[in-house]
Amino acid sequence: MNLQNTLLKVFTLRNVCAGIVIAGVALACITLAGCQCGSTKSLTSETDTYAEDRALIEDLQARYMFALDFGDIDKYVATFTEDGILDIGEGEWRSRDTIRKVLSAMPEPEEPLTDPDTSRLHPSTGRHSITNIVIKIKGDTAYGRAYWFHMSNNNPQRIATLNSYGHYEDEIVKVNGQWLFSKRKIYNEQVSRWSAPRDNPSW
Repeated sequence: MNLQNTLLKVFTLRNVCAGIVIAGVALACITLAGCQCGSTKSLTSETDTYAEDRALIEDLQARYMFALDFGDIDKYVATFTEDGILDIGEGEWRSRDTIRKVLSAMPEPEEPLTDPDTSRLHPSTGRHSITNIVIKIKGDTAYGRAYWFHMSNNNPQRIATLNSYGHYEDEIVKVNGQWLFSKRKIYNEQVSRWSAPRDNPSW
């Protein structure tokens, strides 16, 4: 066998080996990429689900506030499950019917008077806001913690003042695709018997 044929066989063998190695590396890369894409897709899916559920829960919390401030009892009660619990510090009110009856029986707040002529005073208003929202979601059950505060102009000058604050501790469930309060506990730092314990309520 001459030198030329020998070198040709060596180079051919090397090329075959190199081809096998390259093919193996390529296959490994494709497999790895596929696994990574699958993992990313799964992680993204879980993130998207949490984001969607959180958005719906925050929407629930906001609709609760609007219903409360504008005296819309029907929409207020509708933010709870049929057997939902509301606790403002006076014990648990269980079921939509009970919550409706208790709230309907509450007297309207009195308007402050400066003199007999009250025609110049427009009716006072109050607005609740919610912030520092923490939500933990486990399937169709969620747990929420959030601060709330209340602004009002219920004074003779109709000047906006911050007159109350506290926090919520919520249990929320998904019923037929809709998030609702199964329990809402309200702490109010303006009233000693309604104030919160000293421990951090969040996690």
